[in-house]
Amino acid sequence: MTIDILIAILATAITAGTPILYAALGEILTERAGILNLGVEGMMLVGAVSGFIAAFHTSSPWTGIIVAMFAGGAMASIHALLTITLRANQTVSGLSLTIFGIGLSGYLGKPIVGTPLETSFKALELPILSSIPFIGPIMFKQDALVYLSYIIVLVMWFFIYRTKTGLNLRAVGENPAAADSLG
Repeated sequence: MTIDILIAILATAITAGTPILYAALGEILTERAGILNLGVEGMMLVGAVSGFIAAFHTSSPWTGIIVAMFAGGAMASIHALLTITLRANQTVSGLSLTIFGIGLSGYLGKPIVGTPLETSFKALELPILSSIPFIGPIMFKQDALVYLSYIIVLVMWFFIYRTKTGLNLRAVGENPAAADSLG
């Protein structure tokens, strides 16, 4: 295997893994708050198909991203309503949302199966960083969503471990009774 093939495989892996990273970052927040969310896959599927439909009809990938965020957020709101407000079992609610998301995304996506998007995100080369041997082409010749994920990872780390709100979030998730006793 030549070095060019290895670089192409690793660069593609980063691009393909970015949506999973976004979902994992959201899941980290919910887990730190003490909520078990097994419905992430369903939320991702509904967000993905909604975003694709929006991007297809508007020819704007950014519109697709915004619609995907709202659709995934709507699914998360259902989970919050069931588990926090109605005190439903978190495991049952999450698994139900996954199954519901699989079915809903399949239903909504059936008419557009095999339809290509006319526009997509283009790779952006960061001037100095993209010329670093081996790492440059892998990490710094990506699209804007990948670069945004790099920033969000750092912001989330800072939020969780370096802010008072992050400390409160961790305290509630690790020991809700102790956090409740402190108000």
